[in-house]
Amino acid sequence: MRQQAIAERAITDRNERGPAICLVGLSKRYAANPALQDVAMQVARGATFALVGANGAGKTTLIKCLLDFCDYDSGRIEIFGVASTRTSARCRLAFLPERFVPPYYLTGEDFVRFMSGMYGRAYRANETSEMLEALDFPCTALRRPVRDFSKGMTQKLGLAACLLSRRELLVLDEPTSGLDPKARALLKSQLKRVRELGSTLFLTSHSLADVDELCNEMAVLHEGKLRYAGTPASLKERHRAINLEQAYLACIA
Repeated sequence: MRQQAIAERAITDRNERGPAICLVGLSKRYAANPALQDVAMQVARGATFALVGANGAGKTTLIKCLLDFCDYDSGRIEIFGVASTRTSARCRLAFLPERFVPPYYLTGEDFVRFMSGMYGRAYRANETSEMLEALDFPCTALRRPVRDFSKGMTQKLGLAACLLSRRELLVLDEPTSGLDPKARALLKSQLKRVRELGSTLFLTSHSLADVDELCNEMAVLHEGKLRYAGTPASLKERHRAINLEQAYLACIA
């Protein structure tokens, strides 16, 4: 029994020291079309990590595999050392999809209350108001049904629910989608704050300027293949580019 306890403790310690996300040899096909081809990468704990690529590069498929929304053909995915196919692997993360559409019949407050319960947290009105104000969302709109919200307001509501979850890992698919310049700037401030608190951020973005500003790690996915994994600075240095957009274009050329 003592040896078993020691072995279990060793596994726990390894998992707690390892990466937040680990992908090994991940491959996925849709009929005859390869969506992901032998993708291998890691996301360190506490990192702000961006997955970038053109439309159809495989980013959304990778996220679906990560969250066990779809099966993959081969490879392995671990979240904090736990196989992604196990429900417990997702207990430590929050997710916001690119096309976020909350139930139309709920009010804004109903939605935040519901998500707080899903994340095992008590709904706190003051905390919710502070987060929404930090994202330039009018708190008086919480009483309105979400079907009346604009795209930008809906996005802010979803972001607020994720940020209020206080999860160790936030998976955000195009988090700035639908946001105006002011809201984008405010969101970036909040994401930096989340990073300072020790959470890991995994996001996709078409804004390479935002990636360069926010992220200390990134990966380039192109036609289902991993073209680069490292820091934005190293990608620019590798291709002798003056900005990340030029470096990205050189990377996928």
